[in-house]
Amino acid sequence: MKNLLLLEELGQFGFAIFLFGQLEFQWWLFPLCLLLPDFSMVGYVINPKIGAWMYNFFHHKLLAIIVLILGFWLKISIVEFAGIILWAHSSMDRIFGYGLKFEDDFKHTHLGVMGKK
Repeated sequence: MKNLLLLEELGQFGFAIFLFGQLEFQWWLFPLCLLLPDFSMVGYVINPKIGAWMYNFFHHKLLAIIVLILGFWLKISIVEFAGIILWAHSSMDRIFGYGLKFEDDFKHTHLGVMGKK
């Protein structure tokens, strides 16, 4: 099952790259902006509950899809770009085992406990 989920995330990351290629942005912007959603971890400075909420909000693929569709519908390429970055980043995180967070500990994710073999 783990390999199947990994392939799914790799496919979604590849699709995000494909979608980015349809936009009129320079390619160097994709890797430059790919880690921006991780700024949502600043909530962990306050407490784990707020940290988990902020992290999960910006790493949830539904948000990425809504932003992407909104940008497409309104024909605003920067909003499309933001949706693609959110989607690509979420897929990339899940490829590396970083799932959505539970409120008790940053390492406790929907994919299991990070670092646990």
